[in-house]
Amino acid sequence: MIGIGAQFPKFKKTSVVSLENGNEFYDITSEDHINNKKWMVMFWWPKDFTFVCPTEIAAFNENFEKFSERNCILLGASTDSEFVHLAWRNNHPQLKDLKFPMLADTSKSLASDCGILTDTEKVAYRATFIVDPLGVVRWVCVNDLNVGRNVAEVIRVLDALQTNELTPCNWEAGQKTLSHA
Repeated sequence: MIGIGAQFPKFKKTSVVSLENGNEFYDITSEDHINNKKWMVMFWWPKDFTFVCPTEIAAFNENFEKFSERNCILLGASTDSEFVHLAWRNNHPQLKDLKFPMLADTSKSLASDCGILTDTEKVAYRATFIVDPLGVVRWVCVNDLNVGRNVAEVIRVLDALQTNELTPCNWEAGQKTLSHA
């Protein structure tokens, strides 16, 4: 698995997002957040049309503005196709109005490059990456297939990373950081 300090793998993938005028497919690349001088949070789920996944996707969507306020692009991804993503978004009440793109890694090349494919089913683990505006991985968290993640913790870690300071255990935005002295 790629780790802290590694350059996030280069990619160009088709995504789907709900727009006011309907649903639209478009390509997203690994350079988009770098060119826009933004942080990137990319979170992966194993399969569309499952049970735990929509709870996480809905939670990320509920917090979309918090990521935007932090100069951060939010991307969701799985190894399903953009057509499967679109069908799921159109048919699941919690996914109809997502504010972020769902990346389709049908070749499984990006999941493989990230080192997050399961050995048996060849689907992605529940992995979350925080990548800085230079494309460097700054945080990785991976859950087993049956365990949902905590979106508040992703935001907390993003806040801590963006301070570029030492932050103690359970630190939250607005609290004091530690001094080097």
